[in-house]
Amino acid sequence: MTMYIDPHIHVVSRTTDDYEAMQKAGIVAVIEPAFWLGQPRTEVGSFKDYFSTLVGWERFRASQFGIVHYCTMGLNSKEANNEPLAEQVMELLPLYVGKEGVVAIGEIGYDDQTEAEDKFYRLQLELAKEVDLPVLIHTPHRDKRKGTIRSMDVSEEHGLDPKMVLVDHNNEETVKEVLDRGYYAGFTIYPHTKMGSERMVEIVKQYGPERIIVNSAADWGISDPLAVPKTADLMRKSGIPEEHIKMVTYQNALTAFGQSGQMDEQDWLNAAPLDQTKKMSGNSVLRGGQTPRVEGSSDFVEN
Repeated sequence: MTMYIDPHIHVVSRTTDDYEAMQKAGIVAVIEPAFWLGQPRTEVGSFKDYFSTLVGWERFRASQFGIVHYCTMGLNSKEANNEPLAEQVMELLPLYVGKEGVVAIGEIGYDDQTEAEDKFYRLQLELAKEVDLPVLIHTPHRDKRKGTIRSMDVSEEHGLDPKMVLVDHNNEETVKEVLDRGYYAGFTIYPHTKMGSERMVEIVKQYGPERIIVNSAADWGISDPLAVPKTADLMRKSGIPEEHIKMVTYQNALTAFGQSGQMDEQDWLNAAPLDQTKKMSGNSVLRGGQTPRVEGSSDFVEN
């Protein structure tokens, strides 16, 4: 089966059915960026518990469905506007950025492009330099081109190498400059609001596969956790070479985030057989009475 990586998906918002469908479609690894949960957080403790979930329970949950889970750590741009709380989150972040499976600082950048967003974006760029991690940039939904250019300008002001930075949520208006300046260019296949699969096909035809990365950003909204393999299938039907498809749906993400030293192809090629009898802190992905799946064995142990 062809292997895919979804390098931007918020699986904490998804169900186990999604995990099973993703694994069957060929997704072997995911990267989950820390993000806004839809409702403003009011206490630093809620960030602490959320960050702990990303490096703990969700990493375990994914493994129980045959997918290797990584994450990025950061204060998202929207919540950076609550400055007193944001200051506390910045004190918390250094405790998490060195955890196993953390492959970047992100997703960070601009939302409304306020002074507070700029302040905390710059602080997190400095944190990325300090811990030698790649950066995942969120580009704004409003005034995207201005925000994208500003994101890159500020990144360069802080001395980051473009090859260590992935600028995400691109479109036809931003892609050329992002690629010309040497950055990785992420594209989100998200219904109605970001990028459609057909448009993605045309971008790969026009610009080629170098440093282009496809993701789903599937979250709690109307979104598709199978957007990456579905887009790959459309690329095949459109005559894009298989080598190019592999680059934009697998290899480029592995190369970009592999710079963290936390992500390696052997993580899934040599993964232990699936065993849903395992528990984390005494907790199972199964509920009472469900039969665990154990690969390589005909024996099932009741949980």
